[in-house]
Amino acid sequence: MPDQVKILSRQRLYDGYNAFDEIRLKYERYAGGLSRPISRELLVRGVAVSVIPYDPVTDGLILIEQFRIGAFGAERHPWLTEVVAGRAEPDEELHDVATRETFEETGHAVKRLEFLFSYLINPACSTETMHMFAAHVDASQAGGFHGLDHEDEDIRVFHVPAAEAIGWLLENKVSNANLMIALQALALRRKDFRTRWLAGAD
Repeated sequence: MPDQVKILSRQRLYDGYNAFDEIRLKYERYAGGLSRPISRELLVRGVAVSVIPYDPVTDGLILIEQFRIGAFGAERHPWLTEVVAGRAEPDEELHDVATRETFEETGHAVKRLEFLFSYLINPACSTETMHMFAAHVDASQAGGFHGLDHEDEDIRVFHVPAAEAIGWLLENKVSNANLMIALQALALRRKDFRTRWLAGAD
């Protein structure tokens, strides 16, 4: 398997909430040797966490809805249904991020948190790595509006039965990849979560 990358130059084009680099490089080809020099733009986003807030008692989950500029730019409806998500600060523990973001975005405390898996959001052009968790929450009173004013968040919170949300996958009602991945993960692990969490087992 190829494993060599030779960096020829790297230039920071923009450095704000997100960073943007231009990289010239050569990479090892499957047939052997290095490629010709190529140029790629890279969105430097760092580490993020997403959380599936699931209630094994109601067999439902807490979802959120908020405005997203990417959907607006793609000329799609920009208020998206999502699971909880947020970026990690430098040196912040992922479990702490998941707990904090769940409370900030939904107003609900986490009773139990389990790491599921990690994945790259868009490896064609971004460094962003997502770490997904499942959280045991009490969703019986889910609702209202949440988010941090200083981050200009305006988040609608609501409860939905797990079976209904999972069914959205077959009804073409999911318009963002993170929610799609979360619902697929819930579909695979929902029975296990209910069995263990209701019993208080690990």
